[in-house]
Amino acid sequence: MDWDSHGNEKLTQQGNPPMKRRLVLINPVNPARVGLTVNESSRFPPLALGIIASLTPDTWEVTLLDETWEPFGYRPADLVGITAFTSTAPRAYEIAGVYRSKGVPVVLGGIHASMCCEEALHYVDCVVSGEAEAVWPALISDFESGNLKPRYSGSWGDLAGNPAPRRDIFDQHYMFASLQTSRGCPMNCDFCSVTAFNGRRYRRRPPAEVLEELSAVRQKLVFFVDDNIIGYGEEAKKGALELFRGMVEQKLDKWWFCQASLNFADDDEVLKWAERAGCKMVFLGLEAENDGALAELNKHLNLKRKASAYGQAFERIHRAGIGVLGAFIFGMDSDNPASLYARASYMIKSGVDVMQITRLTPLPGTRLFAKLEREQRLIYTDFPADWSHYDMTQCVYKPASMTGEELENGISRCSRRLYSWPVILGKACRTVLATRDSVAAMFALKSNINYRNVSRANIT
Repeated sequence: MDWDSHGNEKLTQQGNPPMKRRLVLINPVNPARVGLTVNESSRFPPLALGIIASLTPDTWEVTLLDETWEPFGYRPADLVGITAFTSTAPRAYEIAGVYRSKGVPVVLGGIHASMCCEEALHYVDCVVSGEAEAVWPALISDFESGNLKPRYSGSWGDLAGNPAPRRDIFDQHYMFASLQTSRGCPMNCDFCSVTAFNGRRYRRRPPAEVLEELSAVRQKLVFFVDDNIIGYGEEAKKGALELFRGMVEQKLDKWWFCQASLNFADDDEVLKWAERAGCKMVFLGLEAENDGALAELNKHLNLKRKASAYGQAFERIHRAGIGVLGAFIFGMDSDNPASLYARASYMIKSGVDVMQITRLTPLPGTRLFAKLEREQRLIYTDFPADWSHYDMTQCVYKPASMTGEELENGISRCSRRLYSWPVILGKACRTVLATRDSVAAMFALKSNINYRNVSRANIT
């Protein structure tokens, strides 16, 4: 075959038409820190790139290069689309440079580009900020007419009618399918950039559209990536119930886990139908076991319910046969070595089945980042190269009540306690007794082993 400089097949002497234009989508991985990608069972397909593929006309051939499974290797392209979190932004810029050196335009989207648009424009030809569904068709049309703009800004539109992702481009080794039923979060916590990216209005996809997409998913295991699958208020709850009942009625036979707020435990009917639909575990952003630390984070929903009432929520979820993944943050300004030890002790003794530790991490676009930058407490400031440190597995700022070394040493000690084999196996046994569900216990055991692997892989 004879190719032009962008990778298209040239016209043959017989006048045969050229091949389709080529769009190469890239999911970069931070080469310095493996994170959850160290475990095959905690790798999840890049849903946003699957949606971009669905939005791209049939006159294009779409290929996904996914560094989750293998390092980047150059593929000929007419146009390149890359998504990036903050910690993968330097890698995204590096790959973009390879294509731009060959004259191939590069589009960057995702949460980091949305928060740091001006920075990104130094390294790519075009930035898509926000949700891409409303702008991608226009971007492709502009590219085809030779008028690609440097910036496209997505809107927080209704989700009805949005295309399902093209799952055929995802690597077949993904154990879990990813699926989204809603966007937007009204909580607006100080450390979280979700509200800035998806807005404060909670928007739900029509349950019928979600069920249609779910019926086409080949995997038995599903991760609902919503920040809160049941949402906020009666209308959102009705939508969740319609989805759960539909999964049961259509006999979709999936095992799944989801993310939610503490209000997941408020309604026995929601819990009953979630379990019947195949829910085995729910991720709860608990953050801390005391109200003072929650107040620092502006975690209003948890504060309203009081950390002392967490146990009641765990019991209700367990009675429904569902496990609890409790996510806790280490490194608030009030934290010191003693409070870190106390938080780990609480995690071990509590009804939490799976224990997640993350360092408090100031991500661009959050009030936390603005505060620590203003106070000159950020340790890594050589941007964009230093964004690779902002992956929630290392201290990137100067703590208020201890040194950074004390924080890291404290977290290392806590991790050794939390992820010791006696604790992990003990948690799995307690999950069986609390939920009466061996699959939920299997989810808990495997998840704690995954976090054990992460804690050891990221030791510097």
